Amino acid sequence: MPAEERPVTLCLVQKLSAATLSRAMMLEAIRYRPGSLQILNQRLLPHQSVHEEIRTVQDAYDAIRSMKVRGASAIAIVGCLSLAVELQAGSAGDDLLSFLRESLAHLTSARPTAANMGRAARELMEFTERESVGRTTEQLRESVIGWIEAMLERDVDDNQKMGNYGAQHILSGVPRDAVSILTHANTGSLATAGYGTALGVARSLHALGRLEHLYCTETRPGGEGARLTAHEAAMEGLPVTLITDSAAALAMRERAFTAVVVGADRVAANGDTAHQVGTYQLAIAAKYHRIPFYVVAPSTSCDLSLGSGRHVVIEERPPVELTSISGLPFAAPGIEVWNPAFDVTPHQLITGGIITELGVFLPSELQAALTGRLTAL
Repeated sequence: MPAEERPVTLCLVQKLSAATLSRAMMLEAIRYRPGSLQILNQRLLPHQSVHEEIRTVQDAYDAIRSMKVRGASAIAIVGCLSLAVELQAGSAGDDLLSFLRESLAHLTSARPTAANMGRAARELMEFTERESVGRTTEQLRESVIGWIEAMLERDVDDNQKMGNYGAQHILSGVPRDAVSILTHANTGSLATAGYGTALGVARSLHALGRLEHLYCTETRPGGEGARLTAHEAAMEGLPVTLITDSAAALAMRERAFTAVVVGADRVAANGDTAHQVGTYQLAIAAKYHRIPFYVVAPSTSCDLSLGSGRHVVIEERPPVELTSISGLPFAAPGIEVWNPAFDVTPHQLITGGIITELGVFLPSELQAALTGRLTAL
């Protein structure tokens, strides 16, 4: 079906039922309809909600690189949707395969630590090469656009499954009617196509009436926890409290957390997990305080080609993120800066489990579970 005849129902809010739609998701981090893509500039939240047009692959690259878009799932979805927009505009010409290959390689280089963009690129190229046999360029173009558009609904569905699996697993281990959890960075609707990963678990607990309290770290230096997670949770009416990163260990001792629940940008075959810097120290503190530590990640964030987290490429961010706040000088002039954006949590510290859309697994079980899924596919 030509793009102009397809129903314009791909906007995330239109795809969700009234039962699952929440005020936080109405932020619409990704607005898409055939031929048009807008993203919510997350660097301006919570003070401004500004949607910016993404017309080209380069626009998407710049938005991802500058962290207007963040979150492993959202990065992959926005990157691929920018391709769909260019394809609908006829930018690819007759050499569709070369256009896709070059564009996907460029998008994958924007944020190297997150696994999802690279995996989406591989799967999209494999799909395109299979579909290219016996098809016209126009037919192939429509097939590729359809594959990309399906990513939106698939991601929301996976997130809701993870939220439900995680909530039930956490509740199964406690006698209390309500639980309190601690999270780090932003893993909500702003980091995905909707609902979220770790924050999705909090949403599911809240929907069950079992969330006593959600604590979120500020998540320095970008402040994703303060600006994004706290914003989403407060808008949706979740009971939420913001703490500084350096107060996390004390909070574990004083606030009786049931679990620490975080997201992931890449999970190695042995269960080592790369996530926002600061996650590793939370896992160490949780182990000391005997608090179950969970990682929530779709299978698209799992990279079985990496034996361990030692092979994860850790992105480093500009020094100015540490030396200034809101454009104003904050640190000693000329000070040397090391600003890694991510760290790797060893699998031994993931004591609660890794929550995926397939279920909850111990790190030692993850590779077999995902290999079985891939074989079935």
